[in-house]
Amino acid sequence: MQQLKPLTLRRNFSWTFTGHLVYAASQWGMLVLLAKLGSPEMVGQFTLGLAVTAPVIMFSNLQLRQIQATDAKGEYVFSDYLGLRLIATALALLIIAGITLNAGYRWETSLVVLAIALAKAFESISDVFYGLIQQHERMDRIAIALMIKGPLSLLLLGIGVSLTGSVVGGAIGLAVAWGLVLFGWDIRNGRLILNNSSQGREREDLLVADAEPENSQNPLYPRWEGKTLGKLVLLALPLGWVMMLISLNTNIPRYFIERYLGERELGIFSAISYLMVAGNMVVSPLAQSASPRLAKYYAAGNSTAFRTLLLKLVGIGLMLGAGGVFVAVVAGREILTLLYKPEYAERADLFAWLMVAAGIGYVSSFLGSAMTAARYFLVLMPLFALATGTSAIASLWLIPTQGVRGAAIALVISALIQLVFSFGVTYHAIYKLRRGSYET
Repeated sequence: MQQLKPLTLRRNFSWTFTGHLVYAASQWGMLVLLAKLGSPEMVGQFTLGLAVTAPVIMFSNLQLRQIQATDAKGEYVFSDYLGLRLIATALALLIIAGITLNAGYRWETSLVVLAIALAKAFESISDVFYGLIQQHERMDRIAIALMIKGPLSLLLLGIGVSLTGSVVGGAIGLAVAWGLVLFGWDIRNGRLILNNSSQGREREDLLVADAEPENSQNPLYPRWEGKTLGKLVLLALPLGWVMMLISLNTNIPRYFIERYLGERELGIFSAISYLMVAGNMVVSPLAQSASPRLAKYYAAGNSTAFRTLLLKLVGIGLMLGAGGVFVAVVAGREILTLLYKPEYAERADLFAWLMVAAGIGYVSSFLGSAMTAARYFLVLMPLFALATGTSAIASLWLIPTQGVRGAAIALVISALIQLVFSFGVTYHAIYKLRRGSYET
């Protein structure tokens, strides 16, 4: 039997960064491919499918992966997480189907949404296996999955679009790619992890008396025990709401663009806005790496070290944001022409506004890491509820009169609200820490 030992923190970080870099590049490549092979309308259909499915799937995921990965005491077994994920994913598919059938989309657009929903369902099931793998500190297995999934998705989406001349074929190709990764790699690695986990085997033995016979023989089987699933839902539900709000905050402008301006304008907006992800490729790994150290400083009452590290992170966010705005203003038209088509380059002003929103978001991300390190979890729901509400009101107000530029301005306003709220909470956390230090 192959033995899997946990990797060091450095190696896990390296694998995670590489995997996410390849996957993000492949996702962006899908938009470029659609823009080059097709039209802005096709890009709009594809991104609308992502925008409709994402909030529902994010909520149904309930952040089980994070709960699972940090379940150091083994309160739940993998079968519990898998059982809940399968139920929630099935409900999510039904909800997405209901939304699609009642939204009045064209039949082709509806098929795109449903095909992407199927792909997202495969991804959700993969995600619960990633939680198991992350719990056992083998991020290389997840990174390899992403490095397979990204290029394979790009390949099959391109083949689907080329063969059918439609985004429907591309979305079906995407679903096939994610299904192949789930059944060909993720489940196999989950089985390997469980077979190598003495803790998992001991935990399984303790549950033999309560589990179904097949569950006791195969830990990969889902387990549906009502009381256990109820406790797990109550634990995860607040995180599910937060993730849905985060997704809605990003996607609400897209809903208004599709409704007021059509799929073509949505395609142009989505293709340009994806360039905001470039800075996140630096911000996200850096924030994840710095969070444990921020948490140690805060727990130790070291306000000076906490504040110094946070200021460095915020400074990096400001420099990245300012650099993005500068590039968009100086060379935005040339960049958009090179990456997409001349018709996208006509919206260089949109590119600049989106980079402003991105820069504010980079700083907010680091402040969010500080809030998490200080264990300020309860403020997350009102924070993102306020940001999402602001995004909706600003989109309703600005998009009908200013078009896609109004959508970008709405994102800027929402990002500013999040930044101010996050700054206030972080300032309070630092003040409380310093006061505690003085009293001690």
